[in-house]
Amino acid sequence: MAFVDHLLEKPNLGSARTVVQIFKTWRILMHYILDEDIPLPANIVARIELPEIEDGHEAALTPAQVAAAAAAMREIEPRYEVLVWLGACAGLRAGEARGLTRSRVGWREHLLYVEEQRQRGKAVPLKTKSSYATLPVDHFLIERLQAHQSCFHGPEPVSNDAVRRRRTQVYAEVVDEGLLVTNLHGRPVQASDFNEKWSQAVALAGLPAGTRFHHLKRFYTSTLGASGKHDPKTVQALSRHARFSETWDTYARPPLAVEGLEVTVFGDAFHTCPPLGVR
Repeated sequence: MAFVDHLLEKPNLGSARTVVQIFKTWRILMHYILDEDIPLPANIVARIELPEIEDGHEAALTPAQVAAAAAAMREIEPRYEVLVWLGACAGLRAGEARGLTRSRVGWREHLLYVEEQRQRGKAVPLKTKSSYATLPVDHFLIERLQAHQSCFHGPEPVSNDAVRRRRTQVYAEVVDEGLLVTNLHGRPVQASDFNEKWSQAVALAGLPAGTRFHHLKRFYTSTLGASGKHDPKTVQALSRHARFSETWDTYARPPLAVEGLEVTVFGDAFHTCPPLGVR
């Protein structure tokens, strides 16, 4: 209980949800210790009062906010703007967007082949089995990928002085890994560099403080769900969520999904029934 109180007093943890997740991890460790018959005086994770998590359905980003974020990123680091569009229009996580290669874009078919992500510049497996997908995307996104590729293919030119300095130092030549998005030097985008630029773009665009890149994925799923063009299970498949509850309860915000909706299905279903009072 003292451990939980200590977590609650830490100002940088952010929310009760974070405290609960830390405690759950600690509880898993304690249960493992008990399963291995390591002697403990008692089950020290039982009957612990945890803080109540508020059901905070934060509003999804609007198209205008997403466009503002893209415009802000264009001003801060133009090479990274297309990452914003990949998050908003394909639901890619940040590592997946950084790991997308040119060969995994079906330019004519309007498809993305999501097969790996980048962490610390290295290709690593995706988050879950459901994350692997052949993902149909809007022509709007393909146009932006094509524009990006025409503007930012390869590293930026370097000065003669930079070339001379490289000759006197240990310099690893850039290897073209086929990545759609690279940094100025043609190397994989590091998460720390992109996160710094993203924070700057959030501030410049006037988005709510704490807006994360993952909010673009929420925008993607909410927009699919509210469009009325895709059934819920299709939205789950496109969002690449392992569980349906993750799609609908966490991402498809009910206020957005029902805004401006006109319900007529029951009148259509019972159109043959006479009005009340008519026999």
